[in-house]
Amino acid sequence: MHRMRTWMRAAAAAALLATAGGTRADWPEFRGPTGDGHAGAQAAGLALTWSETHNVRWKTGIPHRGWSTPVLQGAQLWMTTATPDGHEFFALCVDGESGRILHNECLFRCEAPEPLGNAVNCYAAPSPAIEAGRVYIHFGVYGTACLDTATRRVLWQRTDLPCRHFRGPASSVILFENLVILTMDGADVQYLVALDKQTGKTVWKTDRSVVFNDAEGFQGFAKEGDLRKAHSTPLIVDLDGQPRMFSPGAKATYAYDPRTGRELWMARYLAWSAAPRPLVGKGLALILTGLGSSELLGIRLGGQGDVTDTHIAWRIPKAAKTASPVLVDDLLYMVNDDGALSCVDIAAGTVMWKERLAGNYAASPILADGRLYLPNQQGKTFVVRPGRSFEALATNVLDSGCMASPAVSGKALFLRTKTHLYRIEPGAPSP
Repeated sequence: MHRMRTWMRAAAAAALLATAGGTRADWPEFRGPTGDGHAGAQAAGLALTWSETHNVRWKTGIPHRGWSTPVLQGAQLWMTTATPDGHEFFALCVDGESGRILHNECLFRCEAPEPLGNAVNCYAAPSPAIEAGRVYIHFGVYGTACLDTATRRVLWQRTDLPCRHFRGPASSVILFENLVILTMDGADVQYLVALDKQTGKTVWKTDRSVVFNDAEGFQGFAKEGDLRKAHSTPLIVDLDGQPRMFSPGAKATYAYDPRTGRELWMARYLAWSAAPRPLVGKGLALILTGLGSSELLGIRLGGQGDVTDTHIAWRIPKAAKTASPVLVDDLLYMVNDDGALSCVDIAAGTVMWKERLAGNYAASPILADGRLYLPNQQGKTFVVRPGRSFEALATNVLDSGCMASPAVSGKALFLRTKTHLYRIEPGAPSP
């Protein structure tokens, strides 16, 4: 575990030192500099309270619809949007200092997108990833592109990665060494694929190995392949000097070698549509399984092959379904779709406390400046102090709610609501 923590600290430092013209990548991907929702030491002095008229430096209307988390490199914030009908897909860049839109260009078009079939997702849910000089934009089957962040020119793009998302794309981009890794868990095909950062060409592709048993009830869903899709984003950590990638899918979760895509182990479960990003701590992979039989699993590391019967240390039922969890020391915090916030001691596999927050949740909470920030779909963001007892610090209200997860840079908190992007920081004049 010491080596894993050392690597994660190094990864955070590398993310912060990645520069473009002397700037740093404070929020390089969906879950921040270490992929786990921690803002890290770069975040300090964040606002505790705000409203439409208090501690808002700027507020910018974002066209069309998108739930992707903004990624931040220097003064550039990148995100995606798409027309609500799914015919056009855009890459959008906002100046972090002024809130001015610098770039808003259509990258892909689709004449006949598949209907979403739900009110939760949209066509621009996957978050981009950014590094020095490049941003990687992903819309699932509708297209993937790499852009130069200085010129905003498209360097390469792919539209030939098949996947029937069925309820819309949602898994976000992750970067590893020279690879762009994408998750394509659809109703028809389920695989991970790694592309070369420089060229966009496929380096490896690995199919999910679980044997689907669609006779396991829920026949209305099984008919369309709903029990085979998932929406999670993998997490890569270093274990004893070797990188390991953890990736929940439908009916099973997996560990892979991210350099080659080789499957190392898998653990089966009954749930599908896994969306939360996994975590690793105390020698355990911490997996939220998705819909149907929603559980939080603690899986001991180091197994090989099918570890379902040998390495699952504990299970907690009625777990979070959509929002990714946050781990602070030995305590994991997860919020369910209906606002049930739970604190879990991962060493014991027991729930320490559970409190009901108002509203519904899809955006993932983050840890920043020693506080948990939890935005809901109705416009409220709850601020909670992590600990073995529940302590609410503040409740903040904006005009619209969040589907996208927050991002942080220094003392600035960036909240993307359904209609706007806000820069929130202490002492900001009213917009």
